[in-house]
This record gives sequence, C-alpha cells and structure tokens, in this order.
Amino acid sequence: MKLIIAIVQDDDAADLLKVLTEHEFKVTKLATTGGFLKAGNTTLMIGVEEDGVDKVVAYIEQVCKTRKQVITAPSSVASATGIYMPYSMEIEVGGANIFVIDVDKFIKI
Repeated sequence: MKLIIAIVQDDDAADLLKVLTEHEFKVTKLATTGGFLKAGNTTLMIGVEEDGVDKVVAYIEQVCKTRKQVITAPSSVASATGIYMPYSMEIEVGGANIFVIDVDKFIKI
C-alpha cells in the first residue's frame, strides 16, 4: 500500500478531484496555505495499491499544469527613508508537489 500526498494549487484541485474520483481513487482533501505567495493550496491524500501509483501521478501531471503569474513585490527604494516602491515580477505557479510514502500497515475501522 502507498500513500500519495499531492500539494496542488487551488485552481487545479476541483478538476483533479473529479478525475481521481471518476477513476475510483479514494481521496482526502485538506485546505492548506503556501508559504511564498501565501496563496491557497489543496493537499490531497490518496491511498493506493502499488500498481496504482503511476496512474495517479499521470492524472496529476495531466491536470496540474504550470503557468506564469505576475505578482507585485515591494522593493526598497531608499532603505534609510523606509520608502518602498512595488514592482511587477513574473513567476511560475501551478504544477504539484508529490510525495509517495510506503505504508507498512493499513487499518480500516
């Protein structure tokens, strides 16, 4: 048995949940928050047999694409005066962070 933990952007979570449940994978959804952008993420916990890992990862890759996003970051113009001027910066968001963990024992109550 394997436990897949996938951290995905909120924008992709609903579509991924739909695909996984259509293919009869059992998923637990947790609302989480990212550190860098402080944006909403969704953490999915998926318990699968070993032969299902590649299928789940393929569905995640299919749904959770990376994309560009423009953010505004503050920049110190004059550090002595404390004046800050925001500037735009393009970053890559989306995709997924996937952890596959071996589960030695599974107990269903």
